[in-house]
Amino acid sequence: MARGRGRWLAGVPLGAALLALLVSACGGSSASTAVVNPIAVSPFPGTPDASPVTQISFLGPPGTHVVSIAVSGSRSGAHPGRLAAYSTGTGESFLPSRSFSAGERVTVKAQVSIGGSVQAAATTFTIAHQAAVSHSEFPINPGDPHAVQHYPPDPSLTPSTLTITTPARPGAAPGDLFLAPYQGDGTPGPMIVDQQGHLVWFHPLPPHEIATNFQVQPYQGRPVLTWWQGHVLQVGFGEGEDILYNSSYHPLATIRAGNGYHADLHEIRLTPQGTAWIDAFDPIHMSLASVHGSSSGVLTDSVVQQIDIKTGLVMWEWHALGHIALSESYNLPVSRNSYPWDYIHINSISPGASEDVLLSGRSSWALYDVNLRSGFIQWRLGGVHSSLHLGAGVRFYWQHDAEFQPGGLISVFDNGSSPPKERSSRGLLLAPDLATHTVTLRRAFVNPTKTLLASSQGNLLALPGGDWLMGYGGLPNLTEYDASGHVLFDATLGKNVQSFRAYLSPWP
Repeated sequence: MARGRGRWLAGVPLGAALLALLVSACGGSSASTAVVNPIAVSPFPGTPDASPVTQISFLGPPGTHVVSIAVSGSRSGAHPGRLAAYSTGTGESFLPSRSFSAGERVTVKAQVSIGGSVQAAATTFTIAHQAAVSHSEFPINPGDPHAVQHYPPDPSLTPSTLTITTPARPGAAPGDLFLAPYQGDGTPGPMIVDQQGHLVWFHPLPPHEIATNFQVQPYQGRPVLTWWQGHVLQVGFGEGEDILYNSSYHPLATIRAGNGYHADLHEIRLTPQGTAWIDAFDPIHMSLASVHGSSSGVLTDSVVQQIDIKTGLVMWEWHALGHIALSESYNLPVSRNSYPWDYIHINSISPGASEDVLLSGRSSWALYDVNLRSGFIQWRLGGVHSSLHLGAGVRFYWQHDAEFQPGGLISVFDNGSSPPKERSSRGLLLAPDLATHTVTLRRAFVNPTKTLLASSQGNLLALPGGDWLMGYGGLPNLTEYDASGHVLFDATLGKNVQSFRAYLSPWP
């Protein structure tokens, strides 16, 4: 069959001599136990809850092209569609011309060209019984009307104040603070503040919308502003999109989740290749009897996507439910079927240097290193099935913002709550050793003068010179520490005001 990017292709069987990608069971298995194709085909084999409107993504080395493809649903039959290429030149997505049926098994067989050599690739996955979810939003906690800034020339500019409790000391990192305050009093929105607490820039949002993850990231060789914007639902996730602005504060691009999902609030991470890592949540119908829940329950799965910013295509997609067992969750199922069980809650994405990506599962108290080609979990850090022995002080609870750091280290914000498992939230710098299967605590950052226990959100940001900025998320606090844990700067937003993460960076 001739290639047909931009044209519609009919599904034609290609024969049985195809190299199928393997998938781990829900408990997870090592990628070393299976042959890994150089092409990542997603939804990955064994995915139990793919979207009915999913595209099939083929991601590989530069020059990867789909030569021919056959897609068939066990109930809906053969699916024609069209191929669309990624702007990166590293593969294509097959876009079916019609939706798949809930509960059916989809089989994909393809021939893919890599540098002139044609290889076989395949995947088989199941379509989700997707569930409706309440769109009730989080109620606004009362704040302090005196902790709001007012600008008479523009009454719409009413962001929270930022009170400096410890002025920047010698050695503190230079730059401006990038926050996205919401809750309490004041207008939510992305906000740039200098280290004296003076407003540099603020972007008010429409009613009932908030922003998270406001920061500076490189895009096309230039620094840009990025943030998530949308509605935060009472179920603990967001529905929205990711925004890019240039240094003149003009819209540059909008990144949306693919395959029928909405971008969640937890992550927006740009890559040098012009792609973006984002997350989404997917409520589905399934039996929870194995974990003493309802046999007709509703579960929220976490979905991770890599999006081609220029085309909007999904280049890579991973579902936690295909790799992480329900029994790994420390969050017990709820009895009300109208409220989905948040069994895993992936809340950060950190691409690695070895064809891997590090994911944080808040509800399992674990970090997962995922192979990009196979989708396998290569190792777990923490949780009930940790691959590594945890040294003294390493164990964390309900954590956020796990990131790879230079020298093989990992940083993580250890909430320690909710419910409370520790006295104070901590910023952790961990040193995993895959050879000895151990992980040791290199540094723990704890505010020495305040007891701060954040029940949600938060981050630990590496700064130049070895300093660290810790945002307390669900609390209005943020603190900069030096490499030894001494406080260099401390500030607080208004009463009950939250900022999912806090960032510090130079800005044009």
